[in-house]
Amino acid sequence: MNKTKYISKLSKVSQVVDMSNKIRSSLLAVEKKYAFLSNEYYLSLIDWDDPDDPIRRIAIPSEAELRPWGKLDASSEHDYVAAPGLEHKYTDTALLLVNNVCGTFCRFCFRKRLFMSENEEVSRDVSAGLEYISRHPEINNVLLTGGDPLLLSTKRLGEILRKLDTLEHIEVIRIGSKMLAFNPRRVLGDPALVALLGEHSRPDRRLYLMAHFNHPRELTGEAREAIRLIREAGVVIMNQTPMIRGVNDSAKVLRELFSALASIGVAPYYVFQCRPTQGNFAYTVPIEEGYKHFAKAMAGCSGLARRARFVMSHATGKVEVSGLSDDYIFMRYHRAAKPKDEGKFLMAERNPHAYWLDDYTVETPEQFIEVEKAAAAICS
Repeated sequence: MNKTKYISKLSKVSQVVDMSNKIRSSLLAVEKKYAFLSNEYYLSLIDWDDPDDPIRRIAIPSEAELRPWGKLDASSEHDYVAAPGLEHKYTDTALLLVNNVCGTFCRFCFRKRLFMSENEEVSRDVSAGLEYISRHPEINNVLLTGGDPLLLSTKRLGEILRKLDTLEHIEVIRIGSKMLAFNPRRVLGDPALVALLGEHSRPDRRLYLMAHFNHPRELTGEAREAIRLIREAGVVIMNQTPMIRGVNDSAKVLRELFSALASIGVAPYYVFQCRPTQGNFAYTVPIEEGYKHFAKAMAGCSGLARRARFVMSHATGKVEVSGLSDDYIFMRYHRAAKPKDEGKFLMAERNPHAYWLDDYTVETPEQFIEVEKAAAAICS
């Protein structure tokens, strides 16, 4: 399998070179602030005759990114850094940021700060993070993320997986990667990588690959073949995607994506509210509009395709949007940074202009408090 060439300068993308001077200059101004990176495979999926092409929207800068809005660390991830390259937000889960490179830099990336030269949150040497995990037996779930772990060498990835294998309290290992969409040739061209993933996915502890397909067009023949190889190696593949304006902010597109994934054995997992990250305004959808798209998509899917949850990764936890009434939005903590908030229900008056939990005045209604007390009594 031929290797795919990576392109780190917009000026090297021939279709951009052919654009008008005005458009090209505006895109280069964005590139100076927010890094550009892609590869020949992924760029080949773009219909350059369509200015609204969803793959183009994912990969190619937009002048709208320069609009002042949001924060670089919208979920305050820095507050949960417990060791170099490691975040410990939820009691049983640790995130190892093993890389600050991706197969393409999504224009709506919530961790674009990692690709800036002054950022030090990622550590190529994750030994301190692994040592932290070894000293914290309450951690039973580790997510390798970044950046993209599958852009590590197979040898280096193997070293990390083997170290985690020695820790008896680790029950689940996940790898967050968009390489199946960005460049499936990373899998197709390296049988040793497939073998490594299979080696660490045993009957008593499966390895999970958290894929990131944002649009059905990313499910090419090569992507499907890479999925097949990894699944046959015994790895469980699940999919998560943010809801992105102009990419998948429609029930029709989401339904097609969920159904296509389910048909090839990939479980839809999370649909994320796009984080209010600096530069992301043009890619965001208001929460209530997004939930309506999501709910309509779910209604048109089979049970196997409707396993996703619509959530936002807030600083205080993973908040699931559960429903809307004429006057209120209903939410709950699917995961909470503070154990006392775990499972807590929230409600707020509807706000069609809300993009984040902070845009609501949230209440914990009395009837939900009683439900929580009853559930706690049953569990005890």
